[in-house]
Amino acid sequence: MRKFTARDITLAAMVAALYAVMGYFGNIFGLTFGPVQCRFAEALTVLPFVFPAAAPGLVVGCFLTNLISLYGPLDIIFGTLATAIAAWLTMRMPRWYLAALPPILVNAVVLPPIWAWAKTGGINSAFWASCAFDAITFIPGEALACYVLGTLLLFSLPKVPVLRACIPEKRLAGI
Repeated sequence: MRKFTARDITLAAMVAALYAVMGYFGNIFGLTFGPVQCRFAEALTVLPFVFPAAAPGLVVGCFLTNLISLYGPLDIIFGTLATAIAAWLTMRMPRWYLAALPPILVNAVVLPPIWAWAKTGGINSAFWASCAFDAITFIPGEALACYVLGTLLLFSLPKVPVLRACIPEKRLAGI
């Protein structure tokens, strides 16, 4: 495992702050949490594909955003853990068009059951109905944030000269 440089720590802190601000801002409009969720901060989840140092920042930013979650400690713990797993998987994606897949899949598997549990208090028929509804309403919003906005972000990064210099050649060639 490589050591974190000052640049890596700065990048992680900037990503954490940006994710939290975007999450709190989206909450003003009811988009960060709720029955139909499109957390625009999730577009940042593609960043570990080009900047592995962004992964810890995503985890911290998600944790800070989840502190205001409607679903309480379960979402704070498992939602943040889902982001950590997705960031780790995103770093290992071989192609840019796969970078948005881990956040969508991991969150789709982890979050709807947590939300359903928080709403119903146990596993029963209401749990399964709530879980299905949450998955159906969550996945399109997550795909919009990760694939559409995240892909735009990935293609915009190399156009910024300062950032282009920081992107590894292996990843730059694939974008």
